Amino acid sequence: MPPIPALHSAAPSTHPDPVTIAIVGAEFGWGSTGKLSAVLSELRDRSTPPLRFIGMASGLGRPLLAEHAVDGWYDLPGDTGPAAPAVEEFVRSQGVRAAVVVLDGAAATALLALGVPTVFVDSLPFLWSEGDRAALPLDATVYCAQKSVELPPECLAVLADARELHWVEAVIARPRASAPERGARPRSGRPYRRALISLGGLRAPGLVDPRHYPSLVVPAALEALAAHGIEEVHIAGNLPGDLAGRLVDSCVAPPRTTAGPLGHGAFLERLDACDVLLTSPGLTTLLEAGGLDVPTVCLPPQNLSQIFNGRYHSQALGARVRVPWPKDVLIEDEALALRSEGEDHALGYIYGAIGAAAQGDDRQGIGHALRDGVLEALRRSAAVAEWGALTTAVGTGGAAQVADALLAVLGAAEPHP
Repeated sequence: MPPIPALHSAAPSTHPDPVTIAIVGAEFGWGSTGKLSAVLSELRDRSTPPLRFIGMASGLGRPLLAEHAVDGWYDLPGDTGPAAPAVEEFVRSQGVRAAVVVLDGAAATALLALGVPTVFVDSLPFLWSEGDRAALPLDATVYCAQKSVELPPECLAVLADARELHWVEAVIARPRASAPERGARPRSGRPYRRALISLGGLRAPGLVDPRHYPSLVVPAALEALAAHGIEEVHIAGNLPGDLAGRLVDSCVAPPRTTAGPLGHGAFLERLDACDVLLTSPGLTTLLEAGGLDVPTVCLPPQNLSQIFNGRYHSQALGARVRVPWPKDVLIEDEALALRSEGEDHALGYIYGAIGAAAQGDDRQGIGHALRDGVLEALRRSAAVAEWGALTTAVGTGGAAQVADALLAVLGAAEPHP
């Protein structure tokens, strides 16, 4: 199992014998990567013990972590999760002492089976039911479940069996400016001129074609932004090949429209500089936008968790700033009902519905309905005075709390002030 070349090599450490920590993020969008980035930033600011980070799998998120000192990344064979012999070789050859795993239950289970103390970060605890129990590493050394504005009873029944359950606040990067400094640049009430469209990492297990979602949503969003007077927009996400250019050319777009993936730090800078965000409702992105008080419209959901996220976001704000799919594409309550059999059953329905719409004869009608929905949500957003309600409800200290948990596991906890 040879390592792939490191995307960002750590500078030689001035400390003797650094402790090696494995980091792993789920191959499901970019939310896990954002959380790893936030945790690594917290650990970078701690003085002891000296730490060395080595990545396992997480191919989708590696480029977004290039700003962090990760010594190297190791591929694992197969597409169904870590194979025990490969993980054992990784742990042995790298001298792994502990691990931080975000949402990848199979990786956490494999590491725990090898005796590696593992801090598991679960950013979607509200999603789980009995059908998901087997996929969750409930025996993690520390199971960090991110707080939510609502927790269905079925998820609480599953998480009650976590051996060492810690509820943590939102695991997001700390804003670079203090609240008073950000308050010097009020966003509410000013016209929107610069927009950011965020699609995240368009990959997930079971997703047949990552082009289906953007082919429906991006032209509709661009046309709505143009109609609303937006002059500049950037489309962020790992759009396949030249798809972004073809989608821009297919519709009436704002005059200055660009596209391309952004590293986590660059994304946060672009987010802070925009007037409005249109995003598929990934939870990390919604929480980061709330922390920066950025006006945010939720595009239609890509998956099961995003149905919850979009609803929680509008519920916290007290405003309908989310755009659901037309009923003839997807009925959210039907997807939610399927989760009792496990997340995969609901995802199959969602991916199938989006794929059928993208390849069907009524693509134009669906696009018009989405465009009108986005435009209406943009208009309603003008009445929202405080955009940080969701973030405020769950707090922003989760990255520091996960870092504390890891240091405690290593026996060298440094309490965060």
